[in-house]
Parts: sequence; structure tokens; C-alpha cells
Amino acid sequence: MPRHALISGASIAGPALAHQLHARGWRTTVVERAPRLRDEGQNIDVRGSAREVLRRMGLETEALAAGTGEVGLRFVDGAGAVVAEFPAGTGGTDGATAEMEILRGELSRILYEHTRASTDYRFDQQIRELTEHGDHVTATLHDGEQIEADVVVVAEGTRSRTRGLVFGEVGLDELGMFVAHLTIPRTADDDQWWRWYGASGSRSVGLRPDNRGTTRAMLNHLTDVRGLETLDRADQVTILRRTFADAGWQTRRILDALDDAPMYFDAIAQARLTRWNHGRVVLLGDAAWSAGPFGTGTSLALVGAYVLAGELAGADGDATAKTAAALARYEERMRPYVDWAQDVRPSAIRAMNPRSAAGLAVQRTALRAAAPIMSKLGRITGRASRMPSIMTELPHYPAPLRPVAPA
Repeated sequence: MPRHALISGASIAGPALAHQLHARGWRTTVVERAPRLRDEGQNIDVRGSAREVLRRMGLETEALAAGTGEVGLRFVDGAGAVVAEFPAGTGGTDGATAEMEILRGELSRILYEHTRASTDYRFDQQIRELTEHGDHVTATLHDGEQIEADVVVVAEGTRSRTRGLVFGEVGLDELGMFVAHLTIPRTADDDQWWRWYGASGSRSVGLRPDNRGTTRAMLNHLTDVRGLETLDRADQVTILRRTFADAGWQTRRILDALDDAPMYFDAIAQARLTRWNHGRVVLLGDAAWSAGPFGTGTSLALVGAYVLAGELAGADGDATAKTAAALARYEERMRPYVDWAQDVRPSAIRAMNPRSAAGLAVQRTALRAAAPIMSKLGRITGRASRMPSIMTELPHYPAPLRPVAPA
């Protein structure tokens, strides 16, 4: 009988893992507390070894075709004039805009479409309780149904609820930034550039193209206030309007759309756990290692799913010792990548979001002087060097038992 993985989370990491495990002979079930796939969210990029993961899954061409068409990043001033311009990267890791830019919802949809025939998806459902029995885990869902699995994978977000059932309360490193992602009507002035506008008061505003005929807007703010992500939408909208009322540029256009625009609001935080597995329960994606504000989450999720599937498939049989060894190897391979991604310096966040008008003027002067600055951006964030090898070279695993890409 095929081994069974119960996966909690149907965004990126969960369906990617289901795809890889099914190809290696596993049976998979995915539970997702949302009633449907989520379309809200931002543009994401896929780089380096994560791009190779999609290639091996047979999904690279489809993901490229579903891209946003973003051609690069432009920093602009209050009048919309370009301060500095950074075209999209053509390599696997360079550029603020990658060659593969895609909406989070689009990539999630692609992964779902390529797994729904082979994976049992349960939307509007959550795991309420987990009980380990040595050679398997029993998960009790919120409707009372019990599911037995060889492995349970928690592939949820930074503030995962299911993680707490096994790992208890996890202290997050709050980075002091909240972000609102909105989908707003496209106008004739919108083009294929990601436009970033910095306002004093540690505020920034972004407009990015999508492939849906709309525009993705971002409102970012550094603040000492905590817990804003727990408020209801009405209170979050009020805070956004008050915080950005005098920001300038096209901010008013975004604020005017707040009542009706689909919105995702969150406070940026990092999850730093000493281990990602407990018995036959293992963490994947942001639930394990939420990295923070510099756009590595999707690539980490894809590579993590690939490594976890490869290690589990290589553990012949379902003996507890072999499963434990597989989960230990998964963590050993992923730790260098996660440590690199989480090396986010507070000074880098402040540099991208100056508090004073003078600081903003210094930032713009530096940006003007730095073009072309793709390598310079790496130094600003302190992360261009020291890249772990797994970012460019994936571990080798035996070929899947089944063709990876569905017919």
C-alpha cells in the first residue's frame, strides 16, 4: 500500500510537495482552511534552484507563460519621475525583478491543477488534533473526521496554527514592518515596470503589473506598533488611510480603492525554530522558516518541497528510524539556504524605508549614483555573497516512479 502524506496548506509548498510525492509513489491529502484557492497576494519570483525544481516538475514553461510581464524596477519620486531604473535580471539569481515573475495565486493555481487529479484536496478544513502512534499519525479534522498518515506536513504560513499543536507557541521575530497588498483597477498610466515610491515616515508605496488586467499595489510601513495583523479589515483600512493620507505620488488612488479592493495584510516576521520535525510531523515553508521581507519565500518553498519529497522517497519502507533519518537529512540540506535567507539586517530594512525627508534624499542620491546596481543592491541588503550551494545546485535524487508532469 502506498505511503500516505497528510499536508496542511494549499498555497505553494503544500501542492508542490504533493506533486513530488505522488510522482514518487505516495498517496497525498491536502487540507486547507480557506474555502478556496486564494487569489489575493503579491507578485513573487522564482530563482536559481527553485526554477530548476519547476523545470523538473515539467511546469517551467507554463509558469513563464503565466508571468506578470514585469520588465524591471523603477524608483520614482513624488512627481513620478524616475530616480533609478533596474531592468529585470536574466540570470538565475540577479535583479530585483526575476525572469520568472508570477502572481502567488497563479503559481498556486498551476500547482493545484497539476495535482488535483492525484491528490485529495479538502478545502474549508483544518487539523484540530494530532496523535502519533509510532508508525503513523492520526489527524483529527475540525469536522471530526480522522485521517491516518505516515507523515504529516505542516506547510502553512508564518503564523501557522497547526504548528502549535506539536511545537507549542513559537516566538516570532517581528521585523517592525506591516504590508498591505491590494488588487486595484489598471489605468492608462500603468506600464510593465514595478514602480517603488518612498515617502518620509518610513513609508513606501509600490505599483506592479499583473497578467489579469489589473494592478497590484503595496503599502509598506515601519512601525513600533505590534499586532496590526490581528485586527479586522475595517480597522486595518482605517490605519492605512491615516498612515498614508499625506504620502503623495499615487497613494490617494490606492486609498480610494480600499473599500472594494481584494487585500492581504500582514506584519513581516521571521520564524526561527531549532528543529522542523517532531516524530512524524514536519514543517515546510513559512511555517518552518519564514524568512522576511526580501522575496525568498517562494523559492525556499519549492526547493524545500523538492528536498523533503526526495528524502522521504529515499527512506525505503515506513520504519520510524528511516523516516527520522530522512527528516534529519531534509533539515541538514535546507538549513544553509534558510540561514542565508534569514540574514536580514535591520539596517537594510531601514535603508529601504528612511524615516526623515533628509534620509529619503540620501537614499535617492545613492540610487541615482548606483545604476546599474544589481550587484550593489545585493550589498545594500548584505546578502548577494555567501549564497549556499543549494541555491544553484539541487541535490540528486533517483528519478520519480511516474512521469512528473501529468498528461
